[in-house]
Formats: sequence, C-alpha cells, structure tokens
Amino acid sequence: MKVILLLIAASFSFVSVLRSEAEHLFQNDAVSLAVEVPPGPPPLMVPLTLIQGAASKGAVCLDGTLPGYHFHPGFGSGANSWLIQLEGGGWCNTISSCVFRKTTRRGSSKYMEKQLAFTGLLSNKAEENPDFFNWNRVKVRYCDGASFSGDSQNEVAQLQFRGQKIWQAAMQELLFKGMQKANQALLSGCSAGGLASIIHCDEFRSLFPTSTKVKCLSDAGFFLDAVDVSGGHTLRNLFGGVVKLQEVQKNLPNSCLNQLDPTSCFFPQNLINYVETPLFLLNAAYDAWQVQESLVPHSADPHGSWNDCKANHAHCNSSQIQFLQDFRNQMLNDVKGFSETSQTGLFINSCFAHCQSERQDTWFADDSPLINNVPVAIAVGDWFLDRKTVKAIDCAYPCDNTCHNLVFNAGKSAAVDYQSTSDDGIPTNTMTMIYSHSTRLTFSTGLYMLRVLLAFTCS
Repeated sequence: MKVILLLIAASFSFVSVLRSEAEHLFQNDAVSLAVEVPPGPPPLMVPLTLIQGAASKGAVCLDGTLPGYHFHPGFGSGANSWLIQLEGGGWCNTISSCVFRKTTRRGSSKYMEKQLAFTGLLSNKAEENPDFFNWNRVKVRYCDGASFSGDSQNEVAQLQFRGQKIWQAAMQELLFKGMQKANQALLSGCSAGGLASIIHCDEFRSLFPTSTKVKCLSDAGFFLDAVDVSGGHTLRNLFGGVVKLQEVQKNLPNSCLNQLDPTSCFFPQNLINYVETPLFLLNAAYDAWQVQESLVPHSADPHGSWNDCKANHAHCNSSQIQFLQDFRNQMLNDVKGFSETSQTGLFINSCFAHCQSERQDTWFADDSPLINNVPVAIAVGDWFLDRKTVKAIDCAYPCDNTCHNLVFNAGKSAAVDYQSTSDDGIPTNTMTMIYSHSTRLTFSTGLYMLRVLLAFTCS
C-alpha cells in the first residue's frame, strides 16, 4: 500500500514536469468513457483480427503495424445484412503528436485491446439493439490519426499516414468475408469515426450493386467550424494541421475542393452538401467533446473562467449559456439544407453528451434519451428501414429531462478511461464524470496519474 501511495504521489510531480517539458507528446483524443456496469449478463466480447497482407498494400498504422477489426457474424434474418462501425479517437496534427500517438492503441495495433465489448448498436441482443442485433457487425479499429483519410508518410519520424489505405484494405477484407452478398449495409462511426463515415459514405455505397440498400450514420461526428471563447478557431487550426500533415485532400470530394479549401472540406458542415448516399446525423446539440476542446480549450480560457461551467452545465452563467445556445443555433443552421431532403435523417438532442450510439444506456434502455418519446435506436431503425421519416430536433436546453448529461466533478475517486485534453492534447483536468440523469462514471486522479507515469516510463 505504501508503495502505491508513493507512486501516486510521485506521479503528481512527474506530470507537472510533463506539462512543461513534454506536452507536445500528447495527442488529441475523443471522449473515452468507462462506466460502472450494472449487474446483469456481461456484454458480448469480440476478438481482434489483424488484416494479414495489409502491409503489402501500404495499409498500416502510424507505426507500421497491421490494422485490425472486430467481427461478429450475423444470423437468421440478418445473415446478409452488414453494419460497419469506424472507431473514433481524435486526431494527430503535428509530427510530435503523431509520434506519441503511435505508442498508443490509436496509432499501433501492438497496443490494441485483444477483445472489445459490443454494446449499443453493436449488441447481439434484441432487447438492446432491436433492429441490428442479428446483423453482421464490425468495428474497424482507428490507428491513423486522420479519420481513415490520410495518405502520406514522414520517413524521418518513421510515421505512416495511411488511413485511406486502411479503409480500403478493411473493406476488401470484409467483402471477401461475405459483405459483397449484402442485401443491406450501414456504415457508422463515432466522433472521429463519425467524420470518417461522412467522408467515406459514397465510397461505401460504390462497393455494392444498386439493388443493395446502403446508408450511413454519423454519431457525434458533426464537428463545427466554430469560434472559441477567445475569438480564435481552435478546431480549424487542428483540422488544418491534420489535412496538411497527412495530405487528406487527396481523399476529399473534388466537388467540394472545387468550391472550398481542403480544411473547409474536412468539416462535416461542408462535406454533407456533397454526400449523395442517404446519411443520418446523430449529435448532441451541446456535444461534450466540442464544448471542452473546441469552444473552451485551455488555450482559449487560460484563467479558467469557464471551468465551473465546463465541469457542469448547471453552473454556467447567463452569458455562458447564451454562448452555448449560439453554438446549437449554428449547428441547426448548418443542417437546415441537409434536413430538407427526404433521404436524410436527424436526431439532435439538447444534451451534453458524446457518442450516444456506442453506449447501451444512451442507445436503447429503459431510461435512454428521447425526442418525442422515441429513443435513438428506434429513430435510426425507423430511418434505415424506411418505416418513418426522421427529422428529430430537440427543444433548447434545459427542456429535455431525458438527457444523460456528462458532468465533471473534480476530486472524486474510482476508475475510468477518460482523458480531458487541451487543443494540443494536454490533459487539463482530473475529474469525476457522471451522467446527471443516470449512469455514474468515475475518474481516479491517482490511478490516472499513475497510468500516465507508467506510460512514459515504460515507453
């Protein structure tokens, strides 16, 4: 016990050194949550499969290792239906951030989990995933740092930016496994993977004959080209670095590039105007990642005047709430034209959340978020299966009492896999996260610091 306490204490001073001397090592990462799982049957665990032969096609992770995916076969009426989920996990926009990233599961298959839980839209239980439970379900791992869309390299830093080739190799592998016989297919993704599902939506459609029903779902992937609280453009600067470093423009639609600069064409608010395949946008109007990392990063609020508001939306003052309402209004304005076409779908709830399709409690549960008494899973199913037109836009905060809002409480303890990052990827807060509506999420200051310490001393 004394040894553990000494290690934790040492980690606090060590992290302070990291902030000043090695901050460039951290990469941006999407919100990653670990939940105290309630009693009940364990989720389906699906093993990792590496794509053999991918290296010969140039399809490798940042460090040159093989890319991978998790596959669970469909059955019954879903045997010829396919659901592909592209994993999220932020981006790297500089050589140093990508060098660090390749020492993590977001840049190397050496560090990927050997098994992943399939929950939410990947669940194999009808009571948890009513429309897709018996489909062939695949999670493609994310290890390139550019939403599966880069195509370049940096020989000096030994970095491979091969997201586009990873995407192609994964699709070829799945087609060989039977996806070419699909009668219906859905491409989905969360966060950086949600952006990837928009980028690759029409390309995914082209893999199948016209007789196959093909649609795409972007969850928490609608990143806005928004102004931060200091008047800067934090996310535009980040995206600009990603596009330039990894030569993403090679894989963006020419129809967009003929009108806008490459960085603008990496923003979903512009990309959606050039997607021809039916697309569904699932997004929280006050997306937790964007509030923390795009609107109010530490660099834009160095004195911490937004800290209480960022930790808990209930602590925001009237001017801060108005700033967040303006962000919501920008989101709604940016989807206005998109929503007018019959083939598109929308579920924009007024919650402080992120990646609601991956989590069972927000996808489909007794107390999951609702718009007009309809949960996310049913809305997506209604849209994909053409049962209903779905254009669900919530009333403004604070009217929705079904939200599972993320709340950050400093100083509590337990275990978590969450890292709050600044715009350059520096962990800025150690905090407990809870859903104010239901499920509790907890964060251990000591365990997190210990994990950071071990990551650096063991790398």
